[in-house]
Amino acid sequence: MKKFLALLLTLGLLGSVSPVLAAENGQLSSLPAWSHEQIADGYAMGLFGNEIYTDYNKVITQEQLADLTKTVADKLAVLNMPANPSKGETLVIDTTRGGVLNALYQEAAAYNFPNVNSDPVEYMASLGAVCGNGRSLMLDRPCTLLEASIFANRLILALYDGQNAGSLGLLWKATGNGNTLYLLGSIHTDRSNLYPFHKQLRDIIASTELAAFELDFNSREGIDEFAAMQVYSDGTTLKDHISSELYQDVVEALAAIGMPEAETAQFKPWALANSFNAQATMDETTSDNAVAIDLYVNNKASNVGIPVEGIETYAFQGSIFEGLSAEYQENYLAMALTAFQGTDGYELSEEERAELEAALEEQTQMMDRWMNHWKTRDVQGFAQDFPKDEIQSNTNDELNAKLFEGRDPNMIAWADRYLKQDGVHTGLMTVGAGHMIGKTGIVQGLKDLGYTVEVVPVP
Repeated sequence: MKKFLALLLTLGLLGSVSPVLAAENGQLSSLPAWSHEQIADGYAMGLFGNEIYTDYNKVITQEQLADLTKTVADKLAVLNMPANPSKGETLVIDTTRGGVLNALYQEAAAYNFPNVNSDPVEYMASLGAVCGNGRSLMLDRPCTLLEASIFANRLILALYDGQNAGSLGLLWKATGNGNTLYLLGSIHTDRSNLYPFHKQLRDIIASTELAAFELDFNSREGIDEFAAMQVYSDGTTLKDHISSELYQDVVEALAAIGMPEAETAQFKPWALANSFNAQATMDETTSDNAVAIDLYVNNKASNVGIPVEGIETYAFQGSIFEGLSAEYQENYLAMALTAFQGTDGYELSEEERAELEAALEEQTQMMDRWMNHWKTRDVQGFAQDFPKDEIQSNTNDELNAKLFEGRDPNMIAWADRYLKQDGVHTGLMTVGAGHMIGKTGIVQGLKDLGYTVEVVPVP
């Protein structure tokens, strides 16, 4: 169990390797330009999925409208606003623009937001949720899926902004030589009602000239290279590299979610372990799209034309796992499978089951604390809860050592180069939060180089 918990500390530190929605589909250009700025927010909150690129101009269906209003209701409930004592009049709900606005308004009117008891259309317009053509709001016209999604997105953001709410992020500001580099520490998952981001953080993302990440998430070549590293190319399969018992457990676990054995057998232990770990970090608030923090930032920047850059390569991150010993990879897969499955499917004694359940609960509580620190910008709390210096000094764990060794200095060097450039520039660097903190972290490294680095004040 101690080994298991040590491994779980690595979750959320390595760059996400899933392709970005907008970049992967290459279809952002098919959408009207006025929608580009908000696609990342709506997708991250689960207001729509990939169908937005093919069905955006189709009239929204009743089923889609029901799903949309439910997502809005779930997001507004998080604000913990007092209930609205006024029931108001019964509104017409249909798939016209006016009917969709009424449906969305009703979700807001359940709470005592300022001015919520005004005319529904006027209220939605006052929040900027709906815009017309300069002459009319076209309320009687059928509402497209894209229009309805943007109405919902604008409503949520406006109400969150009005309450000074939203996730703040672990955010620092480094300055020097006339340049500014914002440092955003990521936890590479989507859980704990992460979205939407606070307006301050959204504005900072939108104002940068360059957004840098551990990886270039828009690189098709890099993504393909990493995908190739995850599968066997020497004629062997997973069955040849792990015990028959573990192999069967993995096959059964993935078959339960629709992955056939022939496909499972192609993957290396570390690749499957990373997938199980990613799944284990999610919770009931994770949207169907499961957008990790750094992927959202990439989407947000890319969709408005901000250049993005990768600090590391996919080959380098893949080599971190490729270099693990065969024994370690097998243990890593076994423990990741346990994190994914919990106690299901295991024949355990009462004592073993209790021990495993306690370890899994500790993992859940740890992730919840990390996310709470992230959402409230509690830098000190996160540093206390993520004992990076202790991990580096006290563990002989292969993976923990590889996750930091040599990587922090490279990230510090990248930030130093950015801050040294001529002119006046503002950039954003988003990497794993573990790389920001500690004695070898980016924040301390830049301070040692003479830069001013401060936590961005909470608004």
